[in-house]
Amino acid sequence: MNKQPLLTTYNLSGTELANRMVMAPMTRSRAGEGNVPTDLMAKYYRQRSSAGLIISEGTQISQQGIGYPWTPGIHTDEQVEGWKKVTKAVHEKDGKIFAQIWHVGRVSHPRYHNGEPPVAPSAVKPEGQIFTADGMKDFVTPRALKTDEIPGIIEDYVQAARNAIKAGFDGVEIHGANGYLIDQFLKDGTNKRTDEYGGSLKNRIRFAIEVVDAVVNAIGAGKTGIRFSPAGRNQGISDSNPKETFCYLLEQLNDFNLAYVHLMEPMNDVSDLNNYPTEVTKYFREIYEGTIITNVGYDKESGNKAIKDGIADLLAYGRPFIANPDLPARFAAGAELNEPDQSTFYGGGEEGYTDYPFLNESAEVAAE
Repeated sequence: MNKQPLLTTYNLSGTELANRMVMAPMTRSRAGEGNVPTDLMAKYYRQRSSAGLIISEGTQISQQGIGYPWTPGIHTDEQVEGWKKVTKAVHEKDGKIFAQIWHVGRVSHPRYHNGEPPVAPSAVKPEGQIFTADGMKDFVTPRALKTDEIPGIIEDYVQAARNAIKAGFDGVEIHGANGYLIDQFLKDGTNKRTDEYGGSLKNRIRFAIEVVDAVVNAIGAGKTGIRFSPAGRNQGISDSNPKETFCYLLEQLNDFNLAYVHLMEPMNDVSDLNNYPTEVTKYFREIYEGTIITNVGYDKESGNKAIKDGIADLLAYGRPFIANPDLPARFAAGAELNEPDQSTFYGGGEEGYTDYPFLNESAEVAAE
């Protein structure tokens, strides 16, 4: 009997993955005081180490990059030490793990910045509210970054990448998706700049390219990935022509020989929007020449088909990995999946985090 495509091995820039199932980055808001990873987080990731690759939850590159409560950072010594427990736990089970390094940009609140507004490419206020430790708060108008501040933020990405390697991660994924800082620079709905970081396509992609170049120079191309949501409209973000924007960007990224590019399918219907790709990975597969991870909306059957048809090389699952720490084993056995409890996604303790049942007790004991 032929093995499912998802369960075949894959060589990721010299890192051998046991299968092609990736645990997608997911904010779970369980970090401790000082945004330090905890022993409970180490247990959570260890339980899911049978994924071919784990991508950690979004991890702040600096105090300025924070947007939500109880999310981990990777910019202090204490945070690095906390992450060492996580990577050790995963590696003890022969797992592989990348750190997703993250700056939220305008998707934040003054309570995280000593009362000052968050920063962004331009002073364009998001619509709606943001979750804080004090409940939901209205978004504020961000402060537009000065041109001479941008190199310092790029250096924060570099230091975060170095810290990730120091903490034992196998690599990093630069978060360029979901309406956060890099995405805000890329898309013309949020980038109204008139300097070298705004206006033309070449200028709007400049920040992303400079971050990638700097991180690659610091830790190596084979340890560097990046995530994009070309058709994403998270946090009220938009672009007049994402097909053109991301074709141009991915053409430039072909020169870097990255570990991978991680592409998100639309999370909402975009079929009525001009120049928005409805099948993101399939569309950009014609442009990007390297390894592609695809994510959003896949089940076992559609995931196997995407790998078989060459649409993507690796398939990222989010919520299925929340509720099924042994997801590859369940796919292999054709077993029923546990349903995730959405009420426990953010914050709290073990409930809905490390207490989902495994297929068999011996596997669960081994993952503890």
